Amino acid sequence: MGPRLTAPNLEGPARGCCMYLRMLRAAGLAIVLSLVATTAFAALSTAEQKRLNDSASVVTGLRNADNGISEDLWQKAACVIVVPGMKKAAFIVGGEYGKGIMSCRTSTGWSSPVFMELQKGSLGFQAGATEIDLVLLVMNRDAASKMLNSKVSLGADASVAAGPVGRAASASTSENLAQVLSYSRSKGVFAGVNLSGGSLRVDKDSNADAYGSTVALETVINGAGPTIPGSMTFINTLGTNPRATTGTRTPSTTDKPKY
Repeated sequence: MGPRLTAPNLEGPARGCCMYLRMLRAAGLAIVLSLVATTAFAALSTAEQKRLNDSASVVTGLRNADNGISEDLWQKAACVIVVPGMKKAAFIVGGEYGKGIMSCRTSTGWSSPVFMELQKGSLGFQAGATEIDLVLLVMNRDAASKMLNSKVSLGADASVAAGPVGRAASASTSENLAQVLSYSRSKGVFAGVNLSGGSLRVDKDSNADAYGSTVALETVINGAGPTIPGSMTFINTLGTNPRATTGTRTPSTTDKPKY
C-alpha cells in the first residue's frame, strides 16, 4: 500500500483566514441584498410620483392663498392629507374618488408620506364631471392611526366637518373641533367641503411600491421609517411659512353691515 493521505491541518492562521473569507463573502451578499431591496421598495410608478408632485403644488397654493386654511388650525393639525385632482364622475348615480398622500408631524418636521385613497358616494342626477383638489387636516393621531389600520368612514368612525376658510379663521370652540377638517380647491379658490359619508383607507399597492411589504406604516408616520425618494419637495412644502397676507379679511357671518 502507498502512503496514506490525510486532510491538511487547518488549525491556526490558515483556518482563521478561511473563516475571514467566509465572513467577508457573507457581508458582501448582505450589502447586495440590501441594495436590491431598497431599489425595489422605491420603485414608484409615474402616476405615484405625479401624485407626490401634484400634492406639493396644492400645498404651495394653499399656503400662499389669503382664502386658504387657517394658520392656527394648520399648526394644530397632527397630519395633513392631500388628494390632488379628485374626480367627481356623474350620471344618475354619482360619486367621488381620488388618490392622495398623508404626512404627519414628527419631532423633526414632517414624515415621509403614506399613500391614501378616498371615496365618497352620492345620489341624484349630476351632469358632467369635475375635478377638485382636497386637503384634509387630521387633528389627532388616533384618527390617523385608525386610517392606517382599517377603512375609516368619515362622520361615523371619525368626525368630519367643513373647515373654516381664511388665514385668520378658527373653529368656534376647540371642544367641538372635528377629528378631520376638510377643504376643497377649485379654480384656485379654497372652500370648506362636507365629506360626511366618505371613506378613507391606505393605498396598499402604492405603499408596497414605496416601502415594501415589511415596513409598518405607523413607523413611517412617526418619522422612524425610510423616506421615499422624490418626496422631499412635498415634505419641505408642508414645513414652509405661509406668504404674508394682503391685509384683506374673509367676512364673517357675524359681521354687522355698516350703514
